Amino acid sequence: MRGQQSFTVFIDLWLQTRTLDEYLTCLLLWIKQREGLLHLCCKKLRILGMPFHNIRNILKMVNLDCIQEVEVNCSWILPILTQFTPYLGQMGNLQKLDLSHVDVSRYVSTKQKEFVTQFTSQFLKLRYLQKLHMNSVSFLKGHLDQLLSCLKTPLKILAITNCVLLESDLRHLSQCPSIGQLKTLDLRGIRLANFCLVPLQVLLEKVAGTLEYLDLDDCGIVDSQVSTILPALSRCFELTTFSFCGNPISMATLENLLCHTIRLNNLCLELYPAPRDSYDADGTLCQSRFAQLRAELMGRVRDLRHPKRILFCTDYCADCGNRTFYGLDIDQCCC
Repeated sequence: MRGQQSFTVFIDLWLQTRTLDEYLTCLLLWIKQREGLLHLCCKKLRILGMPFHNIRNILKMVNLDCIQEVEVNCSWILPILTQFTPYLGQMGNLQKLDLSHVDVSRYVSTKQKEFVTQFTSQFLKLRYLQKLHMNSVSFLKGHLDQLLSCLKTPLKILAITNCVLLESDLRHLSQCPSIGQLKTLDLRGIRLANFCLVPLQVLLEKVAGTLEYLDLDDCGIVDSQVSTILPALSRCFELTTFSFCGNPISMATLENLLCHTIRLNNLCLELYPAPRDSYDADGTLCQSRFAQLRAELMGRVRDLRHPKRILFCTDYCADCGNRTFYGLDIDQCCC
C-alpha cells in the first residue's frame, strides 16, 4: 500500500431507510478496506429515518468538515439527540442546518437544560452557518437566547416555525447581532396572539435593508397588534414575498395593511387572510360577503398601486385540511 496515492470520494447522503442500501453498503466496505487511501466527503447530509447506530457508523467514516448542509427530520428521543450533537460540532464548514420534529418535553427540566447547553454550544464551532431552520422543536421555548448567543456569523435565512416561544424569546431574537442581514425570516406557526409585538417591530427595522421574504402565517396576530409592526414593515423595500395568512384580522385592518405595503415596489407575491368580516358567527366563510369585500379591496388597491400578485386565503378546510386562495378578481381561485 506504501506509495499509493490517496483520493477522495464525494457523495451526498440521504439516510431514509432502516437499513443501508446495497450501493452504500458496498461503498462503505470499499472505503473501509482501503483505510487511509480513500476519503469520503459529503456536502449534503439528509437524515430522515435510520437507526442511530447505522448513522454513527457512517458519520465515523465521513470527513465531517466537508459537510455544508444538514437536514435532520427524525423523531429522535433525547439520548439519541445527545449522541448526535458532538458530530454536529465537527462540521466546521456547515452553512445550512435544518432540524425538524424534536420533542424533548417529556424529559425532566434538568435533562432538557443539560441537552440545550450541550446542543447550543456546538454553534460556537459553526463559523460559516448562514441558514438555520428549526421546525417543531420543543426545546427552544425559554432557551432561544442560548442558541442565538452562540451564533458566530450573520445569518441570511432564519426559519423558526411551529414552535412554542415565550415573549422573552422574541425579545432576545430582536436583540441578536447575527440577524441584521437576514434575507428570509420565517416565523410560521409561532403563536404571537398575546405578545407585545414591539420586539418584532424592532426586528423588522433591523432587517429592513436586506429582507426579501417574510412569512408570518398562522401567528394568531389580531387587529390590535398589527399597527405595531406596520411602520417597520413599510420600510422593507427589498421585500419580494410577504405572507400573512391565518391571522384573524378585520377588513379595516387588512385595508390598512395593504396601504402600508404601497411603497414596496419589489413585492411580487402577497398572501393575506380573508377578513374576519367574511365569516358567519359559526366560522363558515360566506362566499357572497367575501366576494363583495374582495371587490372593495380590488378597487382600493388598484387606486393606490398596481399589484403584481395578491391572493387571499380562507381558513383551513375541516374536511380536506387545505386552504383556498382567491385573487383580487372575483373569478380567480386556486387551491
